[in-house]
Amino acid sequence: MTTLTSPPGGAAIRHPAPPATKGRSGTPRQGGTILAVPALVWYAVFMIGPVIAIFVIAALHWPGMLQPVSFAGLGNVRTVLDDPVFWDAVRNTAVQLAVALPIMIVCAYMLGYYVAQKPPGHRVIRYLLFIPGLISTPAKAMVFYAALSPDGLANGALESVGLGSLTDAWLASPSTALACLIALDVWSGIGFTAVLFAARLDSVPDDLGEAAQLDGAGHWRTMWRIHFPVIRDYVGVVTMLQFLWTLFGSAQHVLLLTQGGPGSSSTTLSFLVYQKAFIAADLGYSQTVGVILFLAGLVGLLTIRRAFRQNY
Repeated sequence: MTTLTSPPGGAAIRHPAPPATKGRSGTPRQGGTILAVPALVWYAVFMIGPVIAIFVIAALHWPGMLQPVSFAGLGNVRTVLDDPVFWDAVRNTAVQLAVALPIMIVCAYMLGYYVAQKPPGHRVIRYLLFIPGLISTPAKAMVFYAALSPDGLANGALESVGLGSLTDAWLASPSTALACLIALDVWSGIGFTAVLFAARLDSVPDDLGEAAQLDGAGHWRTMWRIHFPVIRDYVGVVTMLQFLWTLFGSAQHVLLLTQGGPGSSSTTLSFLVYQKAFIAADLGYSQTVGVILFLAGLVGLLTIRRAFRQNY
């Protein structure tokens, strides 16, 4: 559409009208949806499909991949709840999360805050913090095995300082096996998490910290009273990621170092799923524990999200 204007004493001038734009209530563009279709199909097939399969298999009596399948109903649930090994796994998983997660998040945040202050050599420190994340899981397990074996570095260090009475078979003792796994979780996750916190803290305006220090606040109060509330939601996201990694990823550390023993002293829920599926060939039991693990993860995510949501 065009408009005509006639200046005083002159001929009319034709002005093209600006192109029409659709408002918020106009027809939405379909390009973005079409581009997302492959990703949505992939997600539905390889994410939602396995979750549904877990619930289906949990209701079956399936003693092995090539064995006949029959409907078990709630029989697997009763079997799991009557199994003392399951309750040992629940206890061990709860202890693992209650100890590893707070230590990892608090120490990683403090370390990330230190790196974000850009001390001398801070770029080198960032690379060094990434080293545990660059090492494969079997290699990390071998490092801990070499340090905690009966003739390893830990016992050697204790004997060299005259504390030989404190030596122990750390990975083979019911009282220390789980603690060793927790130490491995913290060591392997704290550096990478600190780098994530440092990257987020770099985006916080420097004026906030400078104003707090001018008012007499030290680094401790600035770290927890100024910077932490600003990135509180990001801390929640990182906490959820580490919660999921610890909850579902602990099976590989257990498998490589303790095999769930001695007895069931280091058996976790994720390792119990693996053990029952691939060693005991009881797929119904395994996926029943998988359903419980899925529900525990969902409840944990919602709890963390609520605990770290912004309050302003």
